[in-house]
Amino acid sequence: MRHGISKTDDGTWTFSLYAPNPERVELHVEGGPGTVAMNRGPDGFWRAEVPGPQAGARYAYVLDGGDKRPDPASHLQEEGVHGPSTLVAHDAFPWTDAGFVPPPREEWVIYELHVGTFTEEGTFQAAIKRLDYLTALGVTTVEVMPVAAFPGERNWGYDGVQPFAVQANYGGPEGFKAFVDAAHARGLAVVLDVVYNHLGPEGNYLREFGPYFTDRYQTPWGEAINFDGPGSDGVRAYFLDNLEHWLTRYHLDGLRLDAVFMIFDERPEHILAELSRRAAEVGERTGREPVLMAEDCLNRASLVRPRDSGGMGMQAMWADDFHHAVHSLLTGERGGYYIDYGALEQVARAMEDGWAYQGEYSPFRRRAHGEPCGHLPGESFVFCIQNHDQVGNRALGERLPSLVSFEACKLAAAALLTAPAVPLLFMGEEFGEDAPFLYFIDHGDKWLLDAVREGRAEEFADFFKDKEPPDPAAPETLAASRIAPEKRLTGRHAAMFAWYSRLLELRRTHQALRRPDKEHCRFWCFEREGLLAMRRGRPGERLLCLFNFSDKPASADPDAFLPGCRVLLDSSNDDFGGTGGEPGLLPPYSARIHEEQT
Repeated sequence: MRHGISKTDDGTWTFSLYAPNPERVELHVEGGPGTVAMNRGPDGFWRAEVPGPQAGARYAYVLDGGDKRPDPASHLQEEGVHGPSTLVAHDAFPWTDAGFVPPPREEWVIYELHVGTFTEEGTFQAAIKRLDYLTALGVTTVEVMPVAAFPGERNWGYDGVQPFAVQANYGGPEGFKAFVDAAHARGLAVVLDVVYNHLGPEGNYLREFGPYFTDRYQTPWGEAINFDGPGSDGVRAYFLDNLEHWLTRYHLDGLRLDAVFMIFDERPEHILAELSRRAAEVGERTGREPVLMAEDCLNRASLVRPRDSGGMGMQAMWADDFHHAVHSLLTGERGGYYIDYGALEQVARAMEDGWAYQGEYSPFRRRAHGEPCGHLPGESFVFCIQNHDQVGNRALGERLPSLVSFEACKLAAAALLTAPAVPLLFMGEEFGEDAPFLYFIDHGDKWLLDAVREGRAEEFADFFKDKEPPDPAAPETLAASRIAPEKRLTGRHAAMFAWYSRLLELRRTHQALRRPDKEHCRFWCFEREGLLAMRRGRPGERLLCLFNFSDKPASADPDAFLPGCRVLLDSSNDDFGGTGGEPGLLPPYSARIHEEQT
């Protein structure tokens, strides 16, 4: 890796800094020789070797005699994003996961969590105590929202400014490694959400170092990352090194790349393809192939096409159409991008192919949207009915149980966990958590706080004209967003937890559901009746799933779709908080799963 720090066996630290802008760079290290003049190479990198400092010592850079600045590739910021960086010796951690083999990707069940709100303490150490709970639930993969150092102590993580550092109050590098090691000990894979489309504003000193940003493109967060302009070689290396940093030093099993549609690159090899190539190289060295998942709202099949076929080489994509179609159908919401959805056929098409929009006209975009995707395997698509974006980017952060009925939530869960795709649960979803997940920050600059408040209000203008979002800077906003797993022990939360547990057990044990097999899957959609029928599996192992998305009972003869089948699971059963149903008649907003009898 070209960026950042490394330590040799004899205790010498190597410092490498991409900074083509300044004429002179000095390095200040505690416990070392004091001020060290760095040497500049023709590639814009400055380098220095310093013997003697111990791990934990602070260091900083001075550009052209100015103020001290943290390392852009810092691994820890114990004094915040404006303070000096800390030397981290990665070889000191006692890993125990040498024999760990990640679960097969086609069997993944992802659980998305935010470290600060997953537990009362908001630390990796506290999160470790809940890993057994996730394993017992049937989760196979934990997806951690961004942990890169951000201003203050409260943030979603997408305002990070030092992508190589682990947020100090979460537990820093040692805490994150302990979390990954503990997850691997329980058979859980770990994926980290990383942000390669922008960096946060506060504490962002990168412009002083080099051409990390460009005004050739614009994002919702300002200037785009410079992946293709003058000086972009060092910038590309910065993010390529970041990917390798997480995969090797933290033993991660994959990365989720945030909002890749805001990554702009006109060079012959797109940065996404280069990232996937670097990940493959890491996999060859480690013997464990990393998984790269891309968040994309453009429905581009090219993201998961192999690099040698002109694609980006990602392994999977967050596929929004399933969420939008289910959400719009159940809530009746039609504001913003939900104007494109609301038809049962769109739910069926997303479940069958991966996306509802595959080149059709989008009223929201006022143009054709998406590419054909029926040829892609089911494991290429990550489905959800809730995630941090779809919940937190609402004015009041309402989760699905606050918007629709208890029965409708169970119906949505059944569609998610039986669809031929990789399911993602958002923390607390499994027991029907009804606390909001709000947007929260802890910026130190008043002007920035005001800008965030104004920006949030403008963002919600199309969705919620009569609601005021809570103050994102208030500590109470984060506190209100914490989940409370003890809810799963009583009332309807217990019934929802039982429903999710049973669905996940069925997905784990039944041959028809263990893998997202689209080939042996057939759908029937009866829009007027609100009935969707899905048959999955090979002959002799098939399941029939009936979904009633209507507020009226739906008549359905299961033998018409799977002769001689028997009821295996019914959301209207009193074990799951239902009031019972009749054979051949599905209650409103219910799901019933039948099994082929052989």
